[in-house]
Amino acid sequence: MHFEPTGRAEEFRDAVAGFFASDVLPRHRDWVQQVMREGREADFLPALRGKAREQGLWNLALPELAESEPGTRLSNLEFAPLAEIMGKLPWGSQVFNCQAPDVPNMAMLQALADQEQKQRWLNPLLEGDTRSAFAMTEPDVASSDASNIATRISFEGNQIRINGRKWFATGGAHPDCSFLIVMGVSDPEAGRTERQSMVIVPTDAPGVTITRDLTYLGWADHVAPIAQIELEDVVVPASNLLGERGRGFKGAQVRLGPARIHHAMRCIGLAEMLVELMIVRARERTAFGRSVIDYDTIQRWIGEARVEIDMNRLAVQRCAWLLDQGGNSASWRPVSMIKVSVPNMLQKVADRALQIFGAMGGLDDLPIHHAFAYARWFRIGDGPDEVHLRQIFRSEPQPEWSLEDSPYLAVPEQARPVRRAAE
Repeated sequence: MHFEPTGRAEEFRDAVAGFFASDVLPRHRDWVQQVMREGREADFLPALRGKAREQGLWNLALPELAESEPGTRLSNLEFAPLAEIMGKLPWGSQVFNCQAPDVPNMAMLQALADQEQKQRWLNPLLEGDTRSAFAMTEPDVASSDASNIATRISFEGNQIRINGRKWFATGGAHPDCSFLIVMGVSDPEAGRTERQSMVIVPTDAPGVTITRDLTYLGWADHVAPIAQIELEDVVVPASNLLGERGRGFKGAQVRLGPARIHHAMRCIGLAEMLVELMIVRARERTAFGRSVIDYDTIQRWIGEARVEIDMNRLAVQRCAWLLDQGGNSASWRPVSMIKVSVPNMLQKVADRALQIFGAMGGLDDLPIHHAFAYARWFRIGDGPDEVHLRQIFRSEPQPEWSLEDSPYLAVPEQARPVRRAAE
C-alpha cells in the first residue's frame, strides 16, 4: 500500500491548490454576499467554472470516464488531496464540477445507464449544464433500512407509475435540478434487498412537487439545496428504469461508495481550514492578560486536532486505494469505518473551533457553523453511525475458543472455577 502521489497526481494537486488560492478563495466573500445573504446565484461562478475547465481542472472525481467524456480520469487516491482543497469552502467543489450529489449520480449512471440514458441524463451532468438529485430517504420510515421504503413503483405496460414522498433529497431544490433518481418498491413480495428499483424522473414531470426546502440545524446547503418532494401518480416511460428491475438496492451501492468517501475527503479539508482559523483567532485574541494561544487547553485542542486529522487522512487514503484496487466489494468495510470516524472527528474539531471563536463562530461571517452542521448531518446521511458500526461488528472475526480455554488466560489450572455439571 503506497500513498505517495505520482508525478501526475502532484501536478494536479499543485494546479488545484494554485487555482483555489488565486481564483476561488478570493471570491468567497462575494459568494457569501450573493448566495447566502441575497439568495441568488453567484454571478461570477459560470466564468470561474469555465476557467477551471479551460485549465483541465474538470470532472476530477470520476475514474471511469470514457474517452469521449470530459475529465481527468484520476484514481480515487489521486483525487483525495484535491477534494481536501476544494472542501475548505462549502462551494469549492462546484467550481470543478466535483460537487455532491452530482458526482455519485454520474458514477451510478456510468455503471447502470444504457446509451440512450447516458446521452440524455449523464452527458449534461458531465458538461455542467444541469444538476440532479438522489431521492431515497423518506419522512415516514427509517430509510437507513431500505426494506422500509414506502414509495411504490408500478410497471404498467410501457410506462412506470410512482407514488410516494421523499425528503432530504440533496440538490432536489436547486433551480437547475432537471431530474431525480428515485428509489422505490417495485416488487414488494421479493426478498428484502430485491424489491427495490430505481427510476429516472424529470423534475418537470406532472405529479412531481418540491414541497419545501429543508435546512439542518438551521444550516442550508446552498450548493445543493435539500428538498422534500411529493410524487403523486407520476408517470414516466419504462425506458427510465435505471438498471434492472428489483436491483435498485444493489445498484445504489455503486453510488454510495464514492459518495461516502468524497464526503470524507471534503471533511478532512474542512478540518484543516478550522485548524488554520483556530490558530489565527487564538493568536490574535487575549484573555486575562495573556494571548489565548498561550493557554494549555488551546494548545492541547489544536495538537489533538492535528493527531485526529492525520489519522483520519491515512484511513481515507487507504480506503481510496482499496476502492481503486477492487471496487465497492473490496472497500465496503473501510468505507463504513471512515464514514463513522471522519465526521465524528470533524464535529469535535468544529466544536472546539466554536469555543475558541466564541460568539463569532456561530455567524455566517465564517464557515465554522457550516462545518459543525455538515459533520453532524454526515453522521446521519448516507447511513447513520449505528448502522455502519453494526455492519463492522458483523464482519469482525469471531474467535472459536471460550474464555476458559483462551491462550491469553494465565490463571493456574487449580485456581480456575469448576464448571457446572450442566456444562
